[in-house]
Amino acid sequence: MINNIIEDVNYKNLVKKQVFETIEFLLEKDQEFSITANIEPIEFSPELPSAIKEQLQKFSLFILSNYTYTTIEITENYISFEAGFGSENFGAVVKVPLHSVFQIVVDESILYINSVATVDKFNKDPKEKSMNIFKNNPNNKKFDK
Repeated sequence: MINNIIEDVNYKNLVKKQVFETIEFLLEKDQEFSITANIEPIEFSPELPSAIKEQLQKFSLFILSNYTYTTIEITENYISFEAGFGSENFGAVVKVPLHSVFQIVVDESILYINSVATVDKFNKDPKEKSMNIFKNNPNNKKFDK
């Protein structure tokens, strides 16, 4: 079954490496690109105002060109860049876990697709996961008010 593959941590690590190498290749070629990413695990610094964050889709497109392209930093785990959001162009650093990059797009053509970005267990906020574990324990029902 496909879920046995895409939900496997070893496969997630393989995909993360592929995304890293693909983005590094594009950066070496000085090629601007876009990514579509699962926003659930993305960190925004400073945090986006709720009115802006609520407008983002679960899988949002980030166009990495011009100034934003020049701010890209990549590690083995994350890609980060500065971007502006909303009509007021609210500035934030966007830190995207590589495993949550769903697509890499060049010139409106999809270069890379990553099915691991759709796996909820890899993309939920760790605090939210631990809170759900806490809430799902029957012994903790008295605390859920």
